Amino acid sequence: MNKLNKKKIFNDPIYGFITINHTIIFDLIEHPYFQRLRRIKQLGLTHLVYPGALHTRFHHCIGAMHIMQKAIEVLRSKGHNISDKEAEAVSIAILLHDIGHGPFSHALENSIVNGISHEEISTLFMDELNTKFKGKLDLALTIFRNQYKKKFLYQLVSSQLDMDRIDYLKRDSFYSGVSEGVVNSDRIITMLTVKNDELAIEEKGIYSIENFIIARRLMYWQVYLHKTVLSAENLLVNILKRAKEIALNGDELFCTPALHQFLYNQYNLQSFKDDPKILKSFAELDDIDIMASVKVWVSHSDKTLKTLCKMITNRDLYKIKLQKKKFDKAEITAISEKIKTKLKLSDKEISYFVFQNSIVNNAYNPKMDNINILLKNGKMLDIKEAADTFNISALSTPVKKWFLCFPKH
Repeated sequence: MNKLNKKKIFNDPIYGFITINHTIIFDLIEHPYFQRLRRIKQLGLTHLVYPGALHTRFHHCIGAMHIMQKAIEVLRSKGHNISDKEAEAVSIAILLHDIGHGPFSHALENSIVNGISHEEISTLFMDELNTKFKGKLDLALTIFRNQYKKKFLYQLVSSQLDMDRIDYLKRDSFYSGVSEGVVNSDRIITMLTVKNDELAIEEKGIYSIENFIIARRLMYWQVYLHKTVLSAENLLVNILKRAKEIALNGDELFCTPALHQFLYNQYNLQSFKDDPKILKSFAELDDIDIMASVKVWVSHSDKTLKTLCKMITNRDLYKIKLQKKKFDKAEITAISEKIKTKLKLSDKEISYFVFQNSIVNNAYNPKMDNINILLKNGKMLDIKEAADTFNISALSTPVKKWFLCFPKH
């Protein structure tokens, strides 16, 4: 193992130069499983709305690892004991937290494999890498699974104020050009502390946390749940759904070998555990497999698949309506009948073109875990109680909206 690995640096547009503090980190970055993240866009199809949003999961994971290293420095400077082994392990855990993401990130989470979250696949990849690295990821996995005695280390990896969220808000805001998502990551990291094994923010950092929660809410409405992004992602989900239907029907469909395996078979979490080869095939899948296949399916004989693929290739997306209550059945039926006649579709096919669904924006959920504010008198309060703006109470209430999609023409 080359000790010069430690000297490697990345030039990041958000943080400037990023250095690697642990030799094993560089070796993990070099591994094909991690390099695959260069071929998976962080924001799926968001570039169809914000053309600059073409950054990858690779960018994000490196950034999250960088701010984890900063957080460790800050906590150590405040007298909190984090050994070198723990620092290395928690850096590995955040570096690999998204390694299980499939093509187009969240958009296709349930289209290619059944009911498996990217977190579960990330754990499978980490177990596999741990075998390859001869047990050197043991502690990282214990922290990642929240089984380690120091709970605050897990909270740095996964909580409502983890390094993952701090990086993706700042990064997604930068690349999309949506300035409402800008968060002062330096200030947040500098204000980090630990009390009773719980991650907390010093009282003087309260306004940065209020801004962080508001930025998150705005980024969800303006970027992650933007109605045109929803339209594009649902279109891609329907393309994969239709392709899988054709494949499972036994019809031949052009696709890359990795995609072929997942379209022509039904896999769940147990399948991955029973057959390690499935994980290796999943590691071959990325955005390129999907888009190469979609481009070819534009000429497929199946009218539904062909039409959907033409729509996404030419960015002729669904028209989408968004409202606070469920859409009236009569309105959906009227639109369905029109589209059915115009495109000569069957009752079964129309569900690919006209459908409703719902989204939820939950900027801060105190029921999940807390963002703790450590007051000067040593008392800890949840941000909702500590904040002096009404906004935080309002932002901790989930907002549900319904959307209706149908072809524009």
